[in-house]
Amino acid sequence: MKLVFAGTPEVAVPSLRALIDSDHEVAAVVTRPDARSGRGRRMSASPVAELAASEGIEVLKPEKAGDPAFLERLTEIAPDCCPVVAYGALLPQRALDVPKHGWVNLHFSLLPAWRGAAPVQHAVLHGDDVTGASTFRIVKELDAGPVFGTLTETVRPTDTSGELLDRLSVSGAELLVRTIDGIASGELIAVPQEADGVSYASKLNPEDAELDFTDPAQRVDRVARACTPAPGAWTTFRGTRLKVGPVTPLPDADTPALDPGQVHADKRRVVVGTSTNPVLLGEVRPQGKRAMAAVDWARGVRPTEDDRLGR
Repeated sequence: MKLVFAGTPEVAVPSLRALIDSDHEVAAVVTRPDARSGRGRRMSASPVAELAASEGIEVLKPEKAGDPAFLERLTEIAPDCCPVVAYGALLPQRALDVPKHGWVNLHFSLLPAWRGAAPVQHAVLHGDDVTGASTFRIVKELDAGPVFGTLTETVRPTDTSGELLDRLSVSGAELLVRTIDGIASGELIAVPQEADGVSYASKLNPEDAELDFTDPAQRVDRVARACTPAPGAWTTFRGTRLKVGPVTPLPDADTPALDPGQVHADKRRVVVGTSTNPVLLGEVRPQGKRAMAAVDWARGVRPTEDDRLGR
């Protein structure tokens, strides 16, 4: 089939690569406009745009997917199907109506669970044992279209959302190609989603990423892992923000008795109290400084028994 692929971030690159290497024709790519990134805040193309350009594929960067010029060009290309992975913008009905076989989205959850912007983060945050990916036909309602196929992925106890998403992006790319193959052959029929089990995964903001050490250790652990790498878990220390990488809940027998937020540091480790078991800090990043091991940070700030992480 002739395809127009829509996607933007690095997580969409494996799918585009797999489709380029498939028997189908990727006639063009739709991605978000260039944006400022990096330390120098220079304008740069999205990872998807960079791969497409390196392969000599036409790249479309509409400000909005409803822009008349974009819709005109999409109609001229006349794709049979438009696969989508993390494009990052809403598609109007006028765009949805262009391809004969519709727009097929690769979504990183087992629908109808975790519809929305941050399915992997919410799977980690809520302690799901198993998650996965789904391919479905895009309809007007958010992530509610009929499903073509799914795959499952175990959520490991130490998974960050970034690590889990990396694995899903690779296995999901294979699922997307199989889905396009099945649509092309006419052998694959989309099945409506179940009415039960619907849940929503809203984007996690920096406010959601603040660690509360009056919570149980399990909750602190899940928030830290769900918010790694973005938006980045954080707390405060002596009135300034301190970014915190994944933590490790510790058994009671292995730690001193600590109040919530109380810091205990020695030459080998830095431990913080919660409402249950303490947690071991891994990497931290003080405001305006580079990331460092927690023991190196503690060696510099010398926390006392009266110091607390958090408000």
